[in-house]
Amino acid sequence: FAAQRHVLTYMEDAVSQLLENREDISQYGIARFFTEYFNSVRQGTHILFREFSFVQATPHNRASFLRTFWRCFRTVGKNGGKYSSICYLLTAQEYHCLLQLLCPDFPMELTQKAARIVLMDDAMDCLMSFSDFLFAFQIQFYYSEFLESVAAIYQDLLAGKNPNTVIVPTSSSGQHRQRQPPNDCNPLEGVEASLFYQCLESLCDRSKYSCPPSALVKEMLSSAQRMTFYGFLMALAKDQAINRALGALPDKGDLFLDPAMDQELEKLVAQVSGLSVSGPASSSADTANMPVRNSPRINSPWKPLHHRRKMDAESEGSNEETDSSEN
Repeated sequence: FAAQRHVLTYMEDAVSQLLENREDISQYGIARFFTEYFNSVRQGTHILFREFSFVQATPHNRASFLRTFWRCFRTVGKNGGKYSSICYLLTAQEYHCLLQLLCPDFPMELTQKAARIVLMDDAMDCLMSFSDFLFAFQIQFYYSEFLESVAAIYQDLLAGKNPNTVIVPTSSSGQHRQRQPPNDCNPLEGVEASLFYQCLESLCDRSKYSCPPSALVKEMLSSAQRMTFYGFLMALAKDQAINRALGALPDKGDLFLDPAMDQELEKLVAQVSGLSVSGPASSSADTANMPVRNSPRINSPWKPLHHRRKMDAESEGSNEETDSSEN
C-alpha cells in the first residue's frame, strides 16, 4: 500500500521541507507542519509553485496539477465561447506561460507535444481553444512515459516488426528486440489497429508507469482498421471514458462548471467592489482598511496555509488579463 500510494515520496519531501525551513516551522511546531503538509497532499494543493521534478513525481501529483491548472485558468475557455475569434484562443507559448505560473520550470517540450496532438504537426504558432489543449495536455502529461513507449512500438510496426515478438520498451528494459524485414506499410496510412492493440496490451501489462485502461483502449481501436500515431493520441484525448478513469478533470460538457471556485471568485469580486465604491476621496482610508495579503513566496512552498491564498492570487491575475483583453 505504501509503495502504491508513494508514501515514501511524500515523507521524504516533508522531511526535506522541514529541514530547509526549520527556523520558521519551529514557531508553531513540527506536529502542525506535518498535519498541514499531508492535508495539502490530500487536497491537491501541495504541487503549487513546486519544481517540475516534484510535480511529476507521482500520479497523484500529476492529477493534482491538472486539476489545479483547470481550476485556475478555466475562465480562459469559459469566456472564449463569446470572444474566441478575438482573443481567447491561445498559442502553445501562451499556454506554456500559464503552466509556468504554477510550476516555474515546467518544460516547454511537454507543452509542444500536447500542442502537436491538437494541431497534428501543423504550425506550432496556431491558436488552440482551452478545452482542446487541456484534454491533449492531460494525456501527454499524465501518460508521458506510456506515450514514449507507444511511439517506439508504432515505429517498429511501421518497419514491419512482428507484434508477437515485441518486448515492450520501458525505462529499465534494455533487452534485445527481435526484428523482421520491413513491409511496404505507408506511414500516412498508419498501422493495423488490431496489431497495434496487441502491442499496447502487452505494454500496459509490463509497464510500471501509468497507462490508460486496456479495455478502453481496445474499445477505442476496435472501431478503426488502421491507426496513425497522432490519430491515436487525439482519440485518447477525446475519449471521455478515459478521462473519467483518470479522474483529474470533469467531462467536457462540465469543463467550465466549478461552483466552489465560482463562489470564491464572487467573494473576491464583492470584496474588491466594496473597497472601491467610495471613490478617490477616501482612497487612503480604504487602503488602510484593506485586508493584508502576503505576497506569494516561491521559496516557501511548504506552507500549506498559504496555498489557497496563492491560488486566489493566480485566479485574480487570470481574470484581470481576461478583462483587459476584452477592452
